[in-house]
Amino acid sequence: MGTATRVPQTRSMGGEELSADHAWETLRKYGRWHLARDSYVRFRYGDGMTNSRALAFQVCLSIIPGAIALVGLSSVIDQERLGMVLELTLSHLSPGPGAEAVQDVLGGSHRRVSSTGGAVALWLGLITALVSLTSAMAQIERGANRIYGVERDRPFHRKYGRALLMAVTAGAFMTAGFVMMVGGGAIGRALAEVYGWDDPARNAFALMRWPLGFLLALMSTSVLFRAAPRRRQPGHTWLAFGALVALALWTVFTLLLALYTESSGTFGATYGPLTAVMALLLWAFLSSMALFLGLAFAAQLEACRAGDATPSGPDPGPTAEEEREPLVGAVGSAIIAAVRTALRLLRRRTGSASKSRG
Repeated sequence: MGTATRVPQTRSMGGEELSADHAWETLRKYGRWHLARDSYVRFRYGDGMTNSRALAFQVCLSIIPGAIALVGLSSVIDQERLGMVLELTLSHLSPGPGAEAVQDVLGGSHRRVSSTGGAVALWLGLITALVSLTSAMAQIERGANRIYGVERDRPFHRKYGRALLMAVTAGAFMTAGFVMMVGGGAIGRALAEVYGWDDPARNAFALMRWPLGFLLALMSTSVLFRAAPRRRQPGHTWLAFGALVALALWTVFTLLLALYTESSGTFGATYGPLTAVMALLLWAFLSSMALFLGLAFAAQLEACRAGDATPSGPDPGPTAEEEREPLVGAVGSAIIAAVRTALRLLRRRTGSASKSRG
């Protein structure tokens, strides 16, 4: 149960749907730093970390069986080349020793699909992936409701019916956009290898994948932000501000994870054949955090517009356990005070530097 304050429904206050112009006006009036800080507070007290872990788990449950089933499905529908593209792409994306394990698993899906048992396993894998993706969309609704201060989700049939619709529309397009941006290079190499593309075709794909992937991810994330919470949301252009924050954080997290897995000599050696799975788990968790942080930004921006900028309820005070552990509390308070002091000094230096340039 989250303790984030409820965000007033601004669509029902003035009758006019909020747009990007209203969002920009509110952002300049309230201040970027205060909005970023209060958005994180809303994310934290809206059970953002808990819902991020749950969403990451559901995403992994949909990606792994879905990829294996799609490779096998390409053999059933006589589209071996598409299966080869997917197989090569996943092999290129898998770090270290995980690439060999991925090739073994995906190659086995080709061999087993010809039998009756293999065909049954194929369709079960596809159904499992769809159910997991539907559960992931339902988890996004749960997390969005807590961030907006809504403590009760939709009824079961409405929640999961809506989640299924989001899974086959916005969820699929968002996944495609993310894959185009993070794995576009591997996809391009796989397409060139399977279909024999020449240099102009490869260069055109390399240029087009960035704007196409970004637009797909931005539009589908905005749609998710509008459809997921159990409330009347503002317009898509307003929610695009939160989607932009989510995409920016997702890009930073993905680059940092890629840098870590490529530069760390112990990551692949530690996990061995499970390297690809561990990298996927970390990436899914960081991507889920980015999604909910962007949603918290959009929610806090709307709360500021409505004149209720408090992101969470009041602190009820220390519990009996905290009173019995004064040293832990004192150390934590000292660390928080030091961080706040450093941030104040940084803001003062930034402000003085900008004034001197002006």
